[in-house]
Amino acid sequence: MTDNRSKGRSVPSGRLARLGVFGRLAGGVAGGVVAEGARRLASGEVPRMGDLLLTPGNAVRVADQLSHLRGAAMKLGQMISMDAGDMLPPELATILGRLRDSAHHMPPQQLDMVLTREWGKDWRRRFAHFQAHPIAAASIGQVHRARLPDGRELAIKVQYPGVKSSIDSDVDNVATLLRVSGVLPKTLDVAPLLGEAKRQLHEEADYLREGEMLARYGALLADAPQFVVPELFPELTTPHVLAMDFVGGVPIESLETSPQPVRDRVTGHLIDLVLRELLDWRLMQTDPNFGNYRWQPETERLILLDFGATRVVPAATAQGYRALLVAGLAGERDAVREAAVAAGFLGAAAVTAHRALVDRMIDVILGELNKPGVFDFGDRAFVGVLRDQGIDMARDRDTWHIPPVDTLFVQRKISGTALLAARLKAQVDVRRLAGAYLTA
Repeated sequence: MTDNRSKGRSVPSGRLARLGVFGRLAGGVAGGVVAEGARRLASGEVPRMGDLLLTPGNAVRVADQLSHLRGAAMKLGQMISMDAGDMLPPELATILGRLRDSAHHMPPQQLDMVLTREWGKDWRRRFAHFQAHPIAAASIGQVHRARLPDGRELAIKVQYPGVKSSIDSDVDNVATLLRVSGVLPKTLDVAPLLGEAKRQLHEEADYLREGEMLARYGALLADAPQFVVPELFPELTTPHVLAMDFVGGVPIESLETSPQPVRDRVTGHLIDLVLRELLDWRLMQTDPNFGNYRWQPETERLILLDFGATRVVPAATAQGYRALLVAGLAGERDAVREAAVAAGFLGAAAVTAHRALVDRMIDVILGELNKPGVFDFGDRAFVGVLRDQGIDMARDRDTWHIPPVDTLFVQRKISGTALLAARLKAQVDVRRLAGAYLTA
């Protein structure tokens, strides 16, 4: 979630209202295409449709309208931006990146309507104070601070109206947007992925389930004083409202100016948590949005928030990652390639058609992973090398491959954690951390 200081903007809650937003979006984008096409033709260019669609003006149109919709439309944009930001065309990355910083929230009248439906018309009497302006807002809900008559401070997450009922249509509409942009080839079967995205988003919109996961993580991390997990307040929790203790903290990005040892230690804790989730618990909170982490300077502890995207990790998925780690730490290129195909990271067709390119990419990763000493996340020169080689392989759309869904969600958490580590320019002995779980 992101801190929110903008004025409210009512969330379209009905199916026709949300369809109207997509219709206006399509019309605005089409107008932008015509204008840009005319400009380029007049200057003697022969423009490609993809270039016309992904203009800065259309980037603003798409981002603003998806931000207005919130819900699955905005959530998918955020997910794609974080997972594939280094590989997307710059213009599309701009569209999706803007969604991470969106700050629209429900106006007071709409908020009152939602809480009256969930708690009854006298809901204000439950509190000594309820802060009407949200302290944070995100794709599915916004968070308010409240105080009970006994003085207990709560954080109340309120789901936007219409979000749950619009998930399926929103996912389909965003998929259409990606199709027409040319980012997804027409021959690629994304139906299983879209189906799983819908299932995941329905789970994230179930606040009773999230409350259960919040309590479960609190129990799992009871022996980890470096983390803080808010305590669930079940009396006020409903399918559309989640109540928990308010835990004060500052954005995790504020650590950028902290001393190197602090950044290294915090990042080490986060990487160790990912390994613990994957290889020990086989239960993972798969949304690594930076807003889901906060920092307590006074206690030097990490606050963990938002457990709606928590998933059970199948044993086969965990074993696939274990095999990759073992091969990678041993520096065995052939074993890494075979483990990557077995786990579904790589498609067999891509390896057959681009064996030399695949091996060069593996060599780059192994070279970085097996450097003596700590891994410097601030040195991302190798990412550009991988991106260039990956783009070369991606041009062959006949070999495009979608990994298993469970692998995609786990990789989302791993990639997001690496991005945060890079943001903090942390230096961590990743080999030592991983080795502790592989020898256990």
